[in-house]
Formats: sequence, C-alpha cells, structure tokens
Amino acid sequence: MSATRLLVLGVVRGFGTAHGYLVRSELVTWGADEWANVKWGSLYHALRQLAKEGLLRDTQIEQWPGRVDYELTEAGDAEFFRLLRAAIKVPDHRPDLLTAGLALLPALSRDEAVELLEQRLAALESGRADILEQTKAAWPEPGHVGELFGLWTHSLASGAEWTRGLLERLRGGAYVMAGEDEKSFGAPGSWPVPEGGSVNEG
Repeated sequence: MSATRLLVLGVVRGFGTAHGYLVRSELVTWGADEWANVKWGSLYHALRQLAKEGLLRDTQIEQWPGRVDYELTEAGDAEFFRLLRAAIKVPDHRPDLLTAGLALLPALSRDEAVELLEQRLAALESGRADILEQTKAAWPEPGHVGELFGLWTHSLASGAEWTRGLLERLRGGAYVMAGEDEKSFGAPGSWPVPEGGSVNEG
C-alpha cells in the first residue's frame, strides 16, 4: 500500500476538484515529505496513474493549456476508504502508512474510527505476546539478534499505549469526525481553498 496514493486520493476528495499544483501545495503545508515519505516528483505521476485506473476523473481545462483537474470517481472513493481503513487498522513497520491515515482520520465516522483502532490495538497486543512467547521458547542465535526481539516488543508496547490514548480521546469526543458537521474536515469538497488561491487556478 502506498501512503502517497492514499494522500492524493484524500486531498482530491477534500477539495472536491483539484489540479496537481493544488494537491502538491496542500501536502507541502502538511510537511508530508517528512512524515509520509512523499516524493514531490511522484505526485503528478500518481494523479495520472489513478486516473488511468479509473479512480480519478481527469478534465483538460481549455483556458489553461496543460492544466488538468481531477475529481474522485465512485471507485476512487471506495479505494480511498479501503486504503484509509487499512492504514488505521493494520499495524505496519512503515510509519508513513499510519501517519497518512491519521492525517485523513476525520473522513471516518467516530464509531468506525474507534472500531478500527480497537482492531489495531488487539493486533499490537497479540503481536507482542507472540514475540514474547517465541523468546521464551528459544533465544535466537547469535545472542545479539535477540535485541531485535526486544526492539519489536518495545515498539509494539509503545504503539499499543499510543492507540489506547487515541481511543480514549475519540471516545471522549475529541475532533470533529465525518457526519458530525456538514463542513467537517471529513466532508467531501469541504476544504477551504488556500488563501490567495483557487481550485480554478493553474
């Protein structure tokens, strides 16, 4: 799964209609190159590829030669939610997937976000228990390789602790989630256009 793919679909969904420069500008303001390993040169390729797959609808803008506007198709919306749910639910050693999912978390309803995070927590706790059981059965050779198991159990434990905290905040009403406000972050086409910009500018 690609964090860039999820983010591009999410940004286009957020604006309703967006061109490549707007997608890039939005992700720049998020610092996505730092926390989601987004390569700026790959964004235009991702947009074209998603359109080729039928996940985005592309429209040539005659007033601006070379300018293409994108919007999600029904299949694209389904793919966005498939990727988002997996990013939140499935623990992965790649932090860019989770960070991309968290950036778009309000696109989910509160109940669904809680359910997915509960599944994530169960997987983290189960994974830690499995590793501890393995090390009890036989310490790896050479001995220093066991440090890997220590690193993994520590990472899983800290991930579980963080997940519990987020669950508590969501259950307590933190953040505006999809369906709670028609202009919430999670509502398609609800994002404000950056100051001085327009979805219709090239």
